[in-house]
Formats: sequence, C-alpha cells, structure tokens
Amino acid sequence: MSDTYLNLVNSGFTKELSKKLGLPRPAILRRFDPSRPLVPGPVLVLGKSTAADELSRLLLGWDQDVRRHATPKEKLGAILIVLDDAAAPADLGEPTLATGAALRDLAPGGRVITVSRPAAEAQDPAAAAARQGVDGTLRSIAHELRGGATANGIVLANGVQATAPSVAAALRFLLSGKSAYVSGQFITVGSDAGELPADWNAPLAGKVAVVTGAARGIGAAIARVLHRDGASVIVVDVPAAGEQLAKVANEISGTALQVDITREDAADRILTHAVERYGHLDIVIHNAGITRDKLLANMDEARWGSVIAVNIASQLRMNETFLASAGFSPEGRIVSLASTSGIAGNRGQTNYAASKGGVIGMVRATAPLLAPRGGSINAVAPGFIETDMTAAIPALTRQVARRLSSLQQGGLPVDVAETISFLASDSAAGVNGQVVRVCGQNMVGA
Repeated sequence: MSDTYLNLVNSGFTKELSKKLGLPRPAILRRFDPSRPLVPGPVLVLGKSTAADELSRLLLGWDQDVRRHATPKEKLGAILIVLDDAAAPADLGEPTLATGAALRDLAPGGRVITVSRPAAEAQDPAAAAARQGVDGTLRSIAHELRGGATANGIVLANGVQATAPSVAAALRFLLSGKSAYVSGQFITVGSDAGELPADWNAPLAGKVAVVTGAARGIGAAIARVLHRDGASVIVVDVPAAGEQLAKVANEISGTALQVDITREDAADRILTHAVERYGHLDIVIHNAGITRDKLLANMDEARWGSVIAVNIASQLRMNETFLASAGFSPEGRIVSLASTSGIAGNRGQTNYAASKGGVIGMVRATAPLLAPRGGSINAVAPGFIETDMTAAIPALTRQVARRLSSLQQGGLPVDVAETISFLASDSAAGVNGQVVRVCGQNMVGA
C-alpha cells in the first residue's frame, strides 16, 4: 500500500504547506540504484587508529572521495567514526563532537557508521565502558538524523581486523541504498571468514537459493533481489498459491515448487528439486510465516499450534535435514525471518512472538554448528513493512505505526530483501548468529 502522507509532504504545494504547519515530514529514502553512486558525496573518516587508515584506503579503492578532516559547508555522503581503539570514555569525546559538527553537512540519505569493539570482550572496565558508550551514542545519533539519513555500527570481535572481508561487505551494505530502512543497528563481524565478490553487483553469482513463502509480498521481493544479485532461485509456497508462485518463478527465470513446509518431507523435496535441477543448494531463506492474532486470554490451541508449526517447528526440522545432506553446500548460508515482535513482544501476538523469538534462539544455537564448515545462519527482524498484511490494519492505527520509527514511515519488502541478500553472500561469512532489524529504528532503545 502506498504511503499517501509521505507522498504529499514531498511534492507540490502540500510540501510547502507541511513546512509552514510544522508537520512531520518523512523523507523519501535513498534506495539502491546501480546507476547511482554508492554514497551521495564525500566520506568523512574520523579516528586515528590503524583501522581508520585501512578503511580509508578501502574507500579510496571503491573510488570514493575520502576526507580525514571536515571542510565547512561541504556536503558529505557519509561519516565513518572509527573507535576500535577506544580505551576509556574520554576517548569518545573528540570524534563524537567532530561528528556532531559535521552532521549539518550530511546530505539527505547520508550515512553515519561507527566501527568499534564489543564491550563484552573487554578485560578492562574503562575499555568496556567506552565500547558500550559507542552503542548509546550511535543509537542516539540515529534518532536525531533527518532527511532519510541513517546511523549504524560495525562491531569487530577481538582479533578481527578492519581488512576482513565481512567488514568490507558490512561497510558497503550500510553505505549503500540497500540499507535504506536499517537504522540504529549493529552488525558484529565475528571472524575473518568470507570472500569478496568479483562483481559487487552480482555477489550471489553461481549460487542456488530457495525462498519459502515466495508467492507474494516479502517472499517475492526476496526472490527478485536474489535473482538480481546473480542467484538461481527456487521459489516455494503452498499449493493454494501455485498460480501466483508460477508468476514469480517466470519473472525471475527460476523454478517453482509447491510444498507445505510443515510436511515431514518438505526439506527432502526441496533438496531433491535443487539437486536435480541445479546440482546443489547453497542458500536457504526461511521466509514463510503466518499470523493468527488473538489476546492470550482468548487464544485456542489451533491458533497457537498452527503459528508454532509454520514459523519455527518447520525451520528446525528442515535445518536438521539440510545440515545432514551432501546436497546442501558445506559453506551454505541460512537466513530466517524473525520479527521485532519476537524481540519486544506485541499485544495479541503471544503465539507469533513465541515463534519469532524461537527463530532468534534457533539462529544463535545453530551458528556454531555452521561455522566450522564455513557456513552461516542469521536472522532478519522486520518492523512495520508495507505489505498486504499491514494494509489490513485500520487506517488510523496504520498511520501511527508508520510514524513511530526514526524514519517516520514504513519499510518496503525490498528493504528486507536487500538485508537478506547481504547476509546470504559469501562476503558476509564472518557475520554469523546475528539478528539484524529492518525497522527504521521503531523500537525504543534500539
């Protein structure tokens, strides 16, 4: 569903009227367009560590204009704050205040990105305080940005260098329009695993991916983006959605498989299809999910059981089969759809929240099983996304839900799909067991 208010405050006389009335004016977000630059202006790199020098060289290698000191009145495409050497809270002051002075020059759709170390891995209380301080600082900056700009962080686990492939992949994702609806989030790079693509515009070239629940909405968007990024895609959905599923498959030159993922043999059927058609399976996207909302006091067994069966039990069962099969690549990647409801809960969604919280638990527990073989598993937690499901929400409630995030609007299915494609790439292999929220920072404290 189109956001009429968003369109009105960004065009014609209503744009000027909204300015005069002081109404909220959500910006049209800078989304990925391969014909446009990676960032809409020079990148200001702040910090004095070796990592700051290494990341500056990386950006120069991508033909970006890099500044190590701000030039007054020069519009900036991004600000990169490298704080991996912060040893005490006092170390945050200079670079953070320099960032504040440069924020007025940040272009619409600009990016602020921190690079830091995890507080939990610090041995010294002062270092832990500084590292945790980065968390609060970055999330606060994200709340203060306007014009569709976002702020996110990259956390380097101890021992991981700024030259690691997944650091480059995360930085490029967060700088680009692919992260348009990701804000106030941290991506932890836990290892040096990963391999940079020969072509950043085709990071999934040669890969075979399966997407469940792909007949419409977010699932169809995921299939389209994976195909755009070079993968051969198998789209899966229930037989009742067969006609729409075939349309998606034809659109992306993929293949369709009608199967109910709650069946005991669902994973075997997917593997058989993938091996017979393509010879192997590299990427699994667990997107299929349902809602059966009801206040817990009125919840019946059917509503509870069906949501658990589709949203989490099926994934657990299929993953067990995939990981035991030679048909699933040893370096296979799994990305599961969680939800902000699984993190913060939601009224009337105890069953849904239990299932999505379960997805997060499954991802964290499965990550160590995949790491030794070079694989990875991560989760994406969407917030308010413009889909058929959210279009059914009463109009006033829908408007309020849209404006609650820092970006003051709902996300699009493609925003979820872009994040999934990033996590499914070999260049992101060092990101494992993570949950990335695609919610425009609509959760308080996140």
